[in-house]
Amino acid sequence: MPEIELSAGTVEYTDTRGSGETVVLLHGLAFDESVWDRVVDGLRSDFRVVVPVLPMGSHRRPLRPDADLSAQGVADILGEFLERLDLRDVTLVQNDAGTAQLLVGVRDERVHRLVLTSCEALENYPPGVQGRTLQALSRVPGGIFLLLQSFRVPFLVRLPNSLGGMAERPIPYELVRRWYGPLLTDRRIRRDFTAFLRSTRGDTYMRAGQRLRGFRGPALVAWGAEDRMMPHETGRRLAALLPRGEYVEIPGARTLVPLDNPEGLCAELRRFIKESPGPRRQDPAG
Repeated sequence: MPEIELSAGTVEYTDTRGSGETVVLLHGLAFDESVWDRVVDGLRSDFRVVVPVLPMGSHRRPLRPDADLSAQGVADILGEFLERLDLRDVTLVQNDAGTAQLLVGVRDERVHRLVLTSCEALENYPPGVQGRTLQALSRVPGGIFLLLQSFRVPFLVRLPNSLGGMAERPIPYELVRRWYGPLLTDRRIRRDFTAFLRSTRGDTYMRAGQRLRGFRGPALVAWGAEDRMMPHETGRRLAALLPRGEYVEIPGARTLVPLDNPEGLCAELRRFIKESPGPRRQDPAG
């Protein structure tokens, strides 16, 4: 994978290097770029698709020990990533975590369109039983390490209060092993993961929600129709906060919309991008 050195450390990413408009896909907590694989396949023919591996638990390159890995710190890493790759007028698509929201009003000058799919927002942090459990155990010495051992057992992973509650369809266990391998085998990755959990405050997303009122670009809120972790009312409120916001539901999907219904999500993304043309670029010859 290509990688780039940022002020907080090394970030890996995938890049289709297509010639169309740029779509940047953002994964959630303890997922990596593979959660987007089928969406990338569905978009790559017409778009340049970039997927950074953010330092949220499934990254393979630990960041510097002094890096700010709060949710806002991760958003700042994303902003620097967009700048260093000189990505402009991007369509920024978020799933599960709230990273994209935290860029709005802080470092969003390279974002033309914003898409939020089933993610933590407003007062829904930490989200669901899963989020509350992680938050509580991050404050107990050794708590995260003990919890992670459950991901070695496929039956426990499929339970509703674990990953099984985030997807409408069973998640292939080889994906789970990929996502949680770094956390299970590298204490520096667990350090980064725990830093995120301990330093991210609930009011972070309430403040971000208020900043959404100032985002003037086109915005789509695409919620999993079967989501049980991220309330539909949260999605509707996000769309109402965004001046050019639109709310849709993706059928047959819970929180992990890119896994459950990538075809439906790709169709909505294509429609949304087509109906909200990008800024007109000045002809260099003119």
